[in-house]
Amino acid sequence: MVDLNIPNLNIKSDKYIFKKKLNLRRKSKRRLFTESFFLFILSVLLVYINYLIPNKNLLLQNLPSTFNKSFLLLIDLFSYLYEIFLVIFIFASSIIALILMIGAFYRLFRVSKRKSKQIIYK
Repeated sequence: MVDLNIPNLNIKSDKYIFKKKLNLRRKSKRRLFTESFFLFILSVLLVYINYLIPNKNLLLQNLPSTFNKSFLLLIDLFSYLYEIFLVIFIFASSIIALILMIGAFYRLFRVSKRKSKQIIYK
């Protein structure tokens, strides 16, 4: 009788598991007014900072050439990185090849120096 599993009918379905955590209250008019006031102040600040930037027209006219130059610099960077990685690969493969050659010669030396063991059959 201990192994009987009786379903609990008081458990609510998981369909509405997060419904109670949502804040469904409306904001008060005072809070909406303060938020709109802060938004307005922030927008005025951004417009003022934009106004302080000198030579805006010249910057906007030179934008395509600036993109072109930066794209060419990016291509040069990748070509230089390719050359750097190629040089690193050359050095690493040379060192590994040297280690492998030394190991091969050492093994040949050990094999040629080894005295042949005679197998004795009984």
